[in-house]
Amino acid sequence: MHAFRTVLCFYFVFVSKSVKNSENSGESNDFTPRFQRESIEEHEKQKYAKDGDLEKWRSETEFDSRKFANFFESIKNAENAFQKCEETVENGCDCFEQQIDSDLRPFQSGINFELIESSKARGVHYQVISHKLYRQKSCMFPLRCKGIEHFLLDLIHSLNDSEFVFNVHDWPQVHKSRGKPLPVFSFSKDTENYNDIIYPAWSFWSGGPAIDGHPMGIGRWDLLRSSISKNSPNWEMKKPIAFFRGSRTSSERDPLIYLSRKNPDIIEARYTKNQAWRSKADTLGDEPASIVSFEHHCVYKYLFNLRGVAASFRHRHLFLCKSVVLNVESTWIEFYYNQLKPWIHYIPIEKDLSNVEETLEFLLSNDAIAEKIALNGFNFIWNHLTLETVQCYWKKLIHRYQKLLKYKPTHSNDFIEIKRDNK
Repeated sequence: MHAFRTVLCFYFVFVSKSVKNSENSGESNDFTPRFQRESIEEHEKQKYAKDGDLEKWRSETEFDSRKFANFFESIKNAENAFQKCEETVENGCDCFEQQIDSDLRPFQSGINFELIESSKARGVHYQVISHKLYRQKSCMFPLRCKGIEHFLLDLIHSLNDSEFVFNVHDWPQVHKSRGKPLPVFSFSKDTENYNDIIYPAWSFWSGGPAIDGHPMGIGRWDLLRSSISKNSPNWEMKKPIAFFRGSRTSSERDPLIYLSRKNPDIIEARYTKNQAWRSKADTLGDEPASIVSFEHHCVYKYLFNLRGVAASFRHRHLFLCKSVVLNVESTWIEFYYNQLKPWIHYIPIEKDLSNVEETLEFLLSNDAIAEKIALNGFNFIWNHLTLETVQCYWKKLIHRYQKLLKYKPTHSNDFIEIKRDNK
């Protein structure tokens, strides 16, 4: 821990000097990665050369390489294995189609009426009849249904008569150990235990969690992408602190809160209230923290992502900050997760958080590497996870699902027609 704090103190001094020099030089606020302008290694080498002590520089560099050998090896192996996803203009979601392949594989023999009947109790039942969209009258989460319906209505004129069951709860519905797979759509799943078909979450349009600036819940991914990325400060101006702010939707988050209390100078992690909050015991004895905007997250260099009840809604938004995402490893995914690679787009953190302190020490000591990974993550989300990508995925998923239906559905008279909301 002493070495950890020593690195931190050195880092604050170094960053302060770098920021001051940047301001004096009149550099533009253009998000150009500093590792492309001047690597930290070269900066340190020049500093020692001025003092006539290059041997000291070589010695300390060798020690750094030995100390963090496992990190450097992980990065090297990841870079050697990495295959960049290339999309065509005609097929703007090619990168993610293998998830559709995987999810629909259990139904290659077809989806019959009995499978749909067995699925109805696990979600909201929709029908497409004569290019019109219908839904059962009840929907427990209207804004979530609205998000789903937005994407279905985008496709309505290309859809054959068909029906679907969309789970609008956080938790998936089709456990692998409980009978045959059922064609239930969920926004995320634990791949080790569930067979649900993943669809892009409603929150790409509406019905996400309420946060600062979005009291009715996050949505409109196209607008949030622009707002978050535009308001992110330059790398040099970000605080060298690891940040987390969220509710206690999973006890797996608890160790991070305790770790923050142990290391408040480098980790700022606190719980906010959620619907289940009753007392300070629900926030581990502390007063609940205020809910903050995604833009506020961008002030920090390192951002934690931990699963909650299911996959975390914050995940894709964090990358837009151009900060390093510290992703606590989990088998929970959304449709796009598998194309994000550890050590390329984000830093993997052990589920028990046992490597957090060592990882932060590495990142503080290797700022150029941290910035490079941050920019890799941002560029992937910015280039490959657009609202158009989401619409493309919906189209491919629903069209391929329709081809598996072995019957023509009959219109349910008690269903309501869903039309485009023009408000």
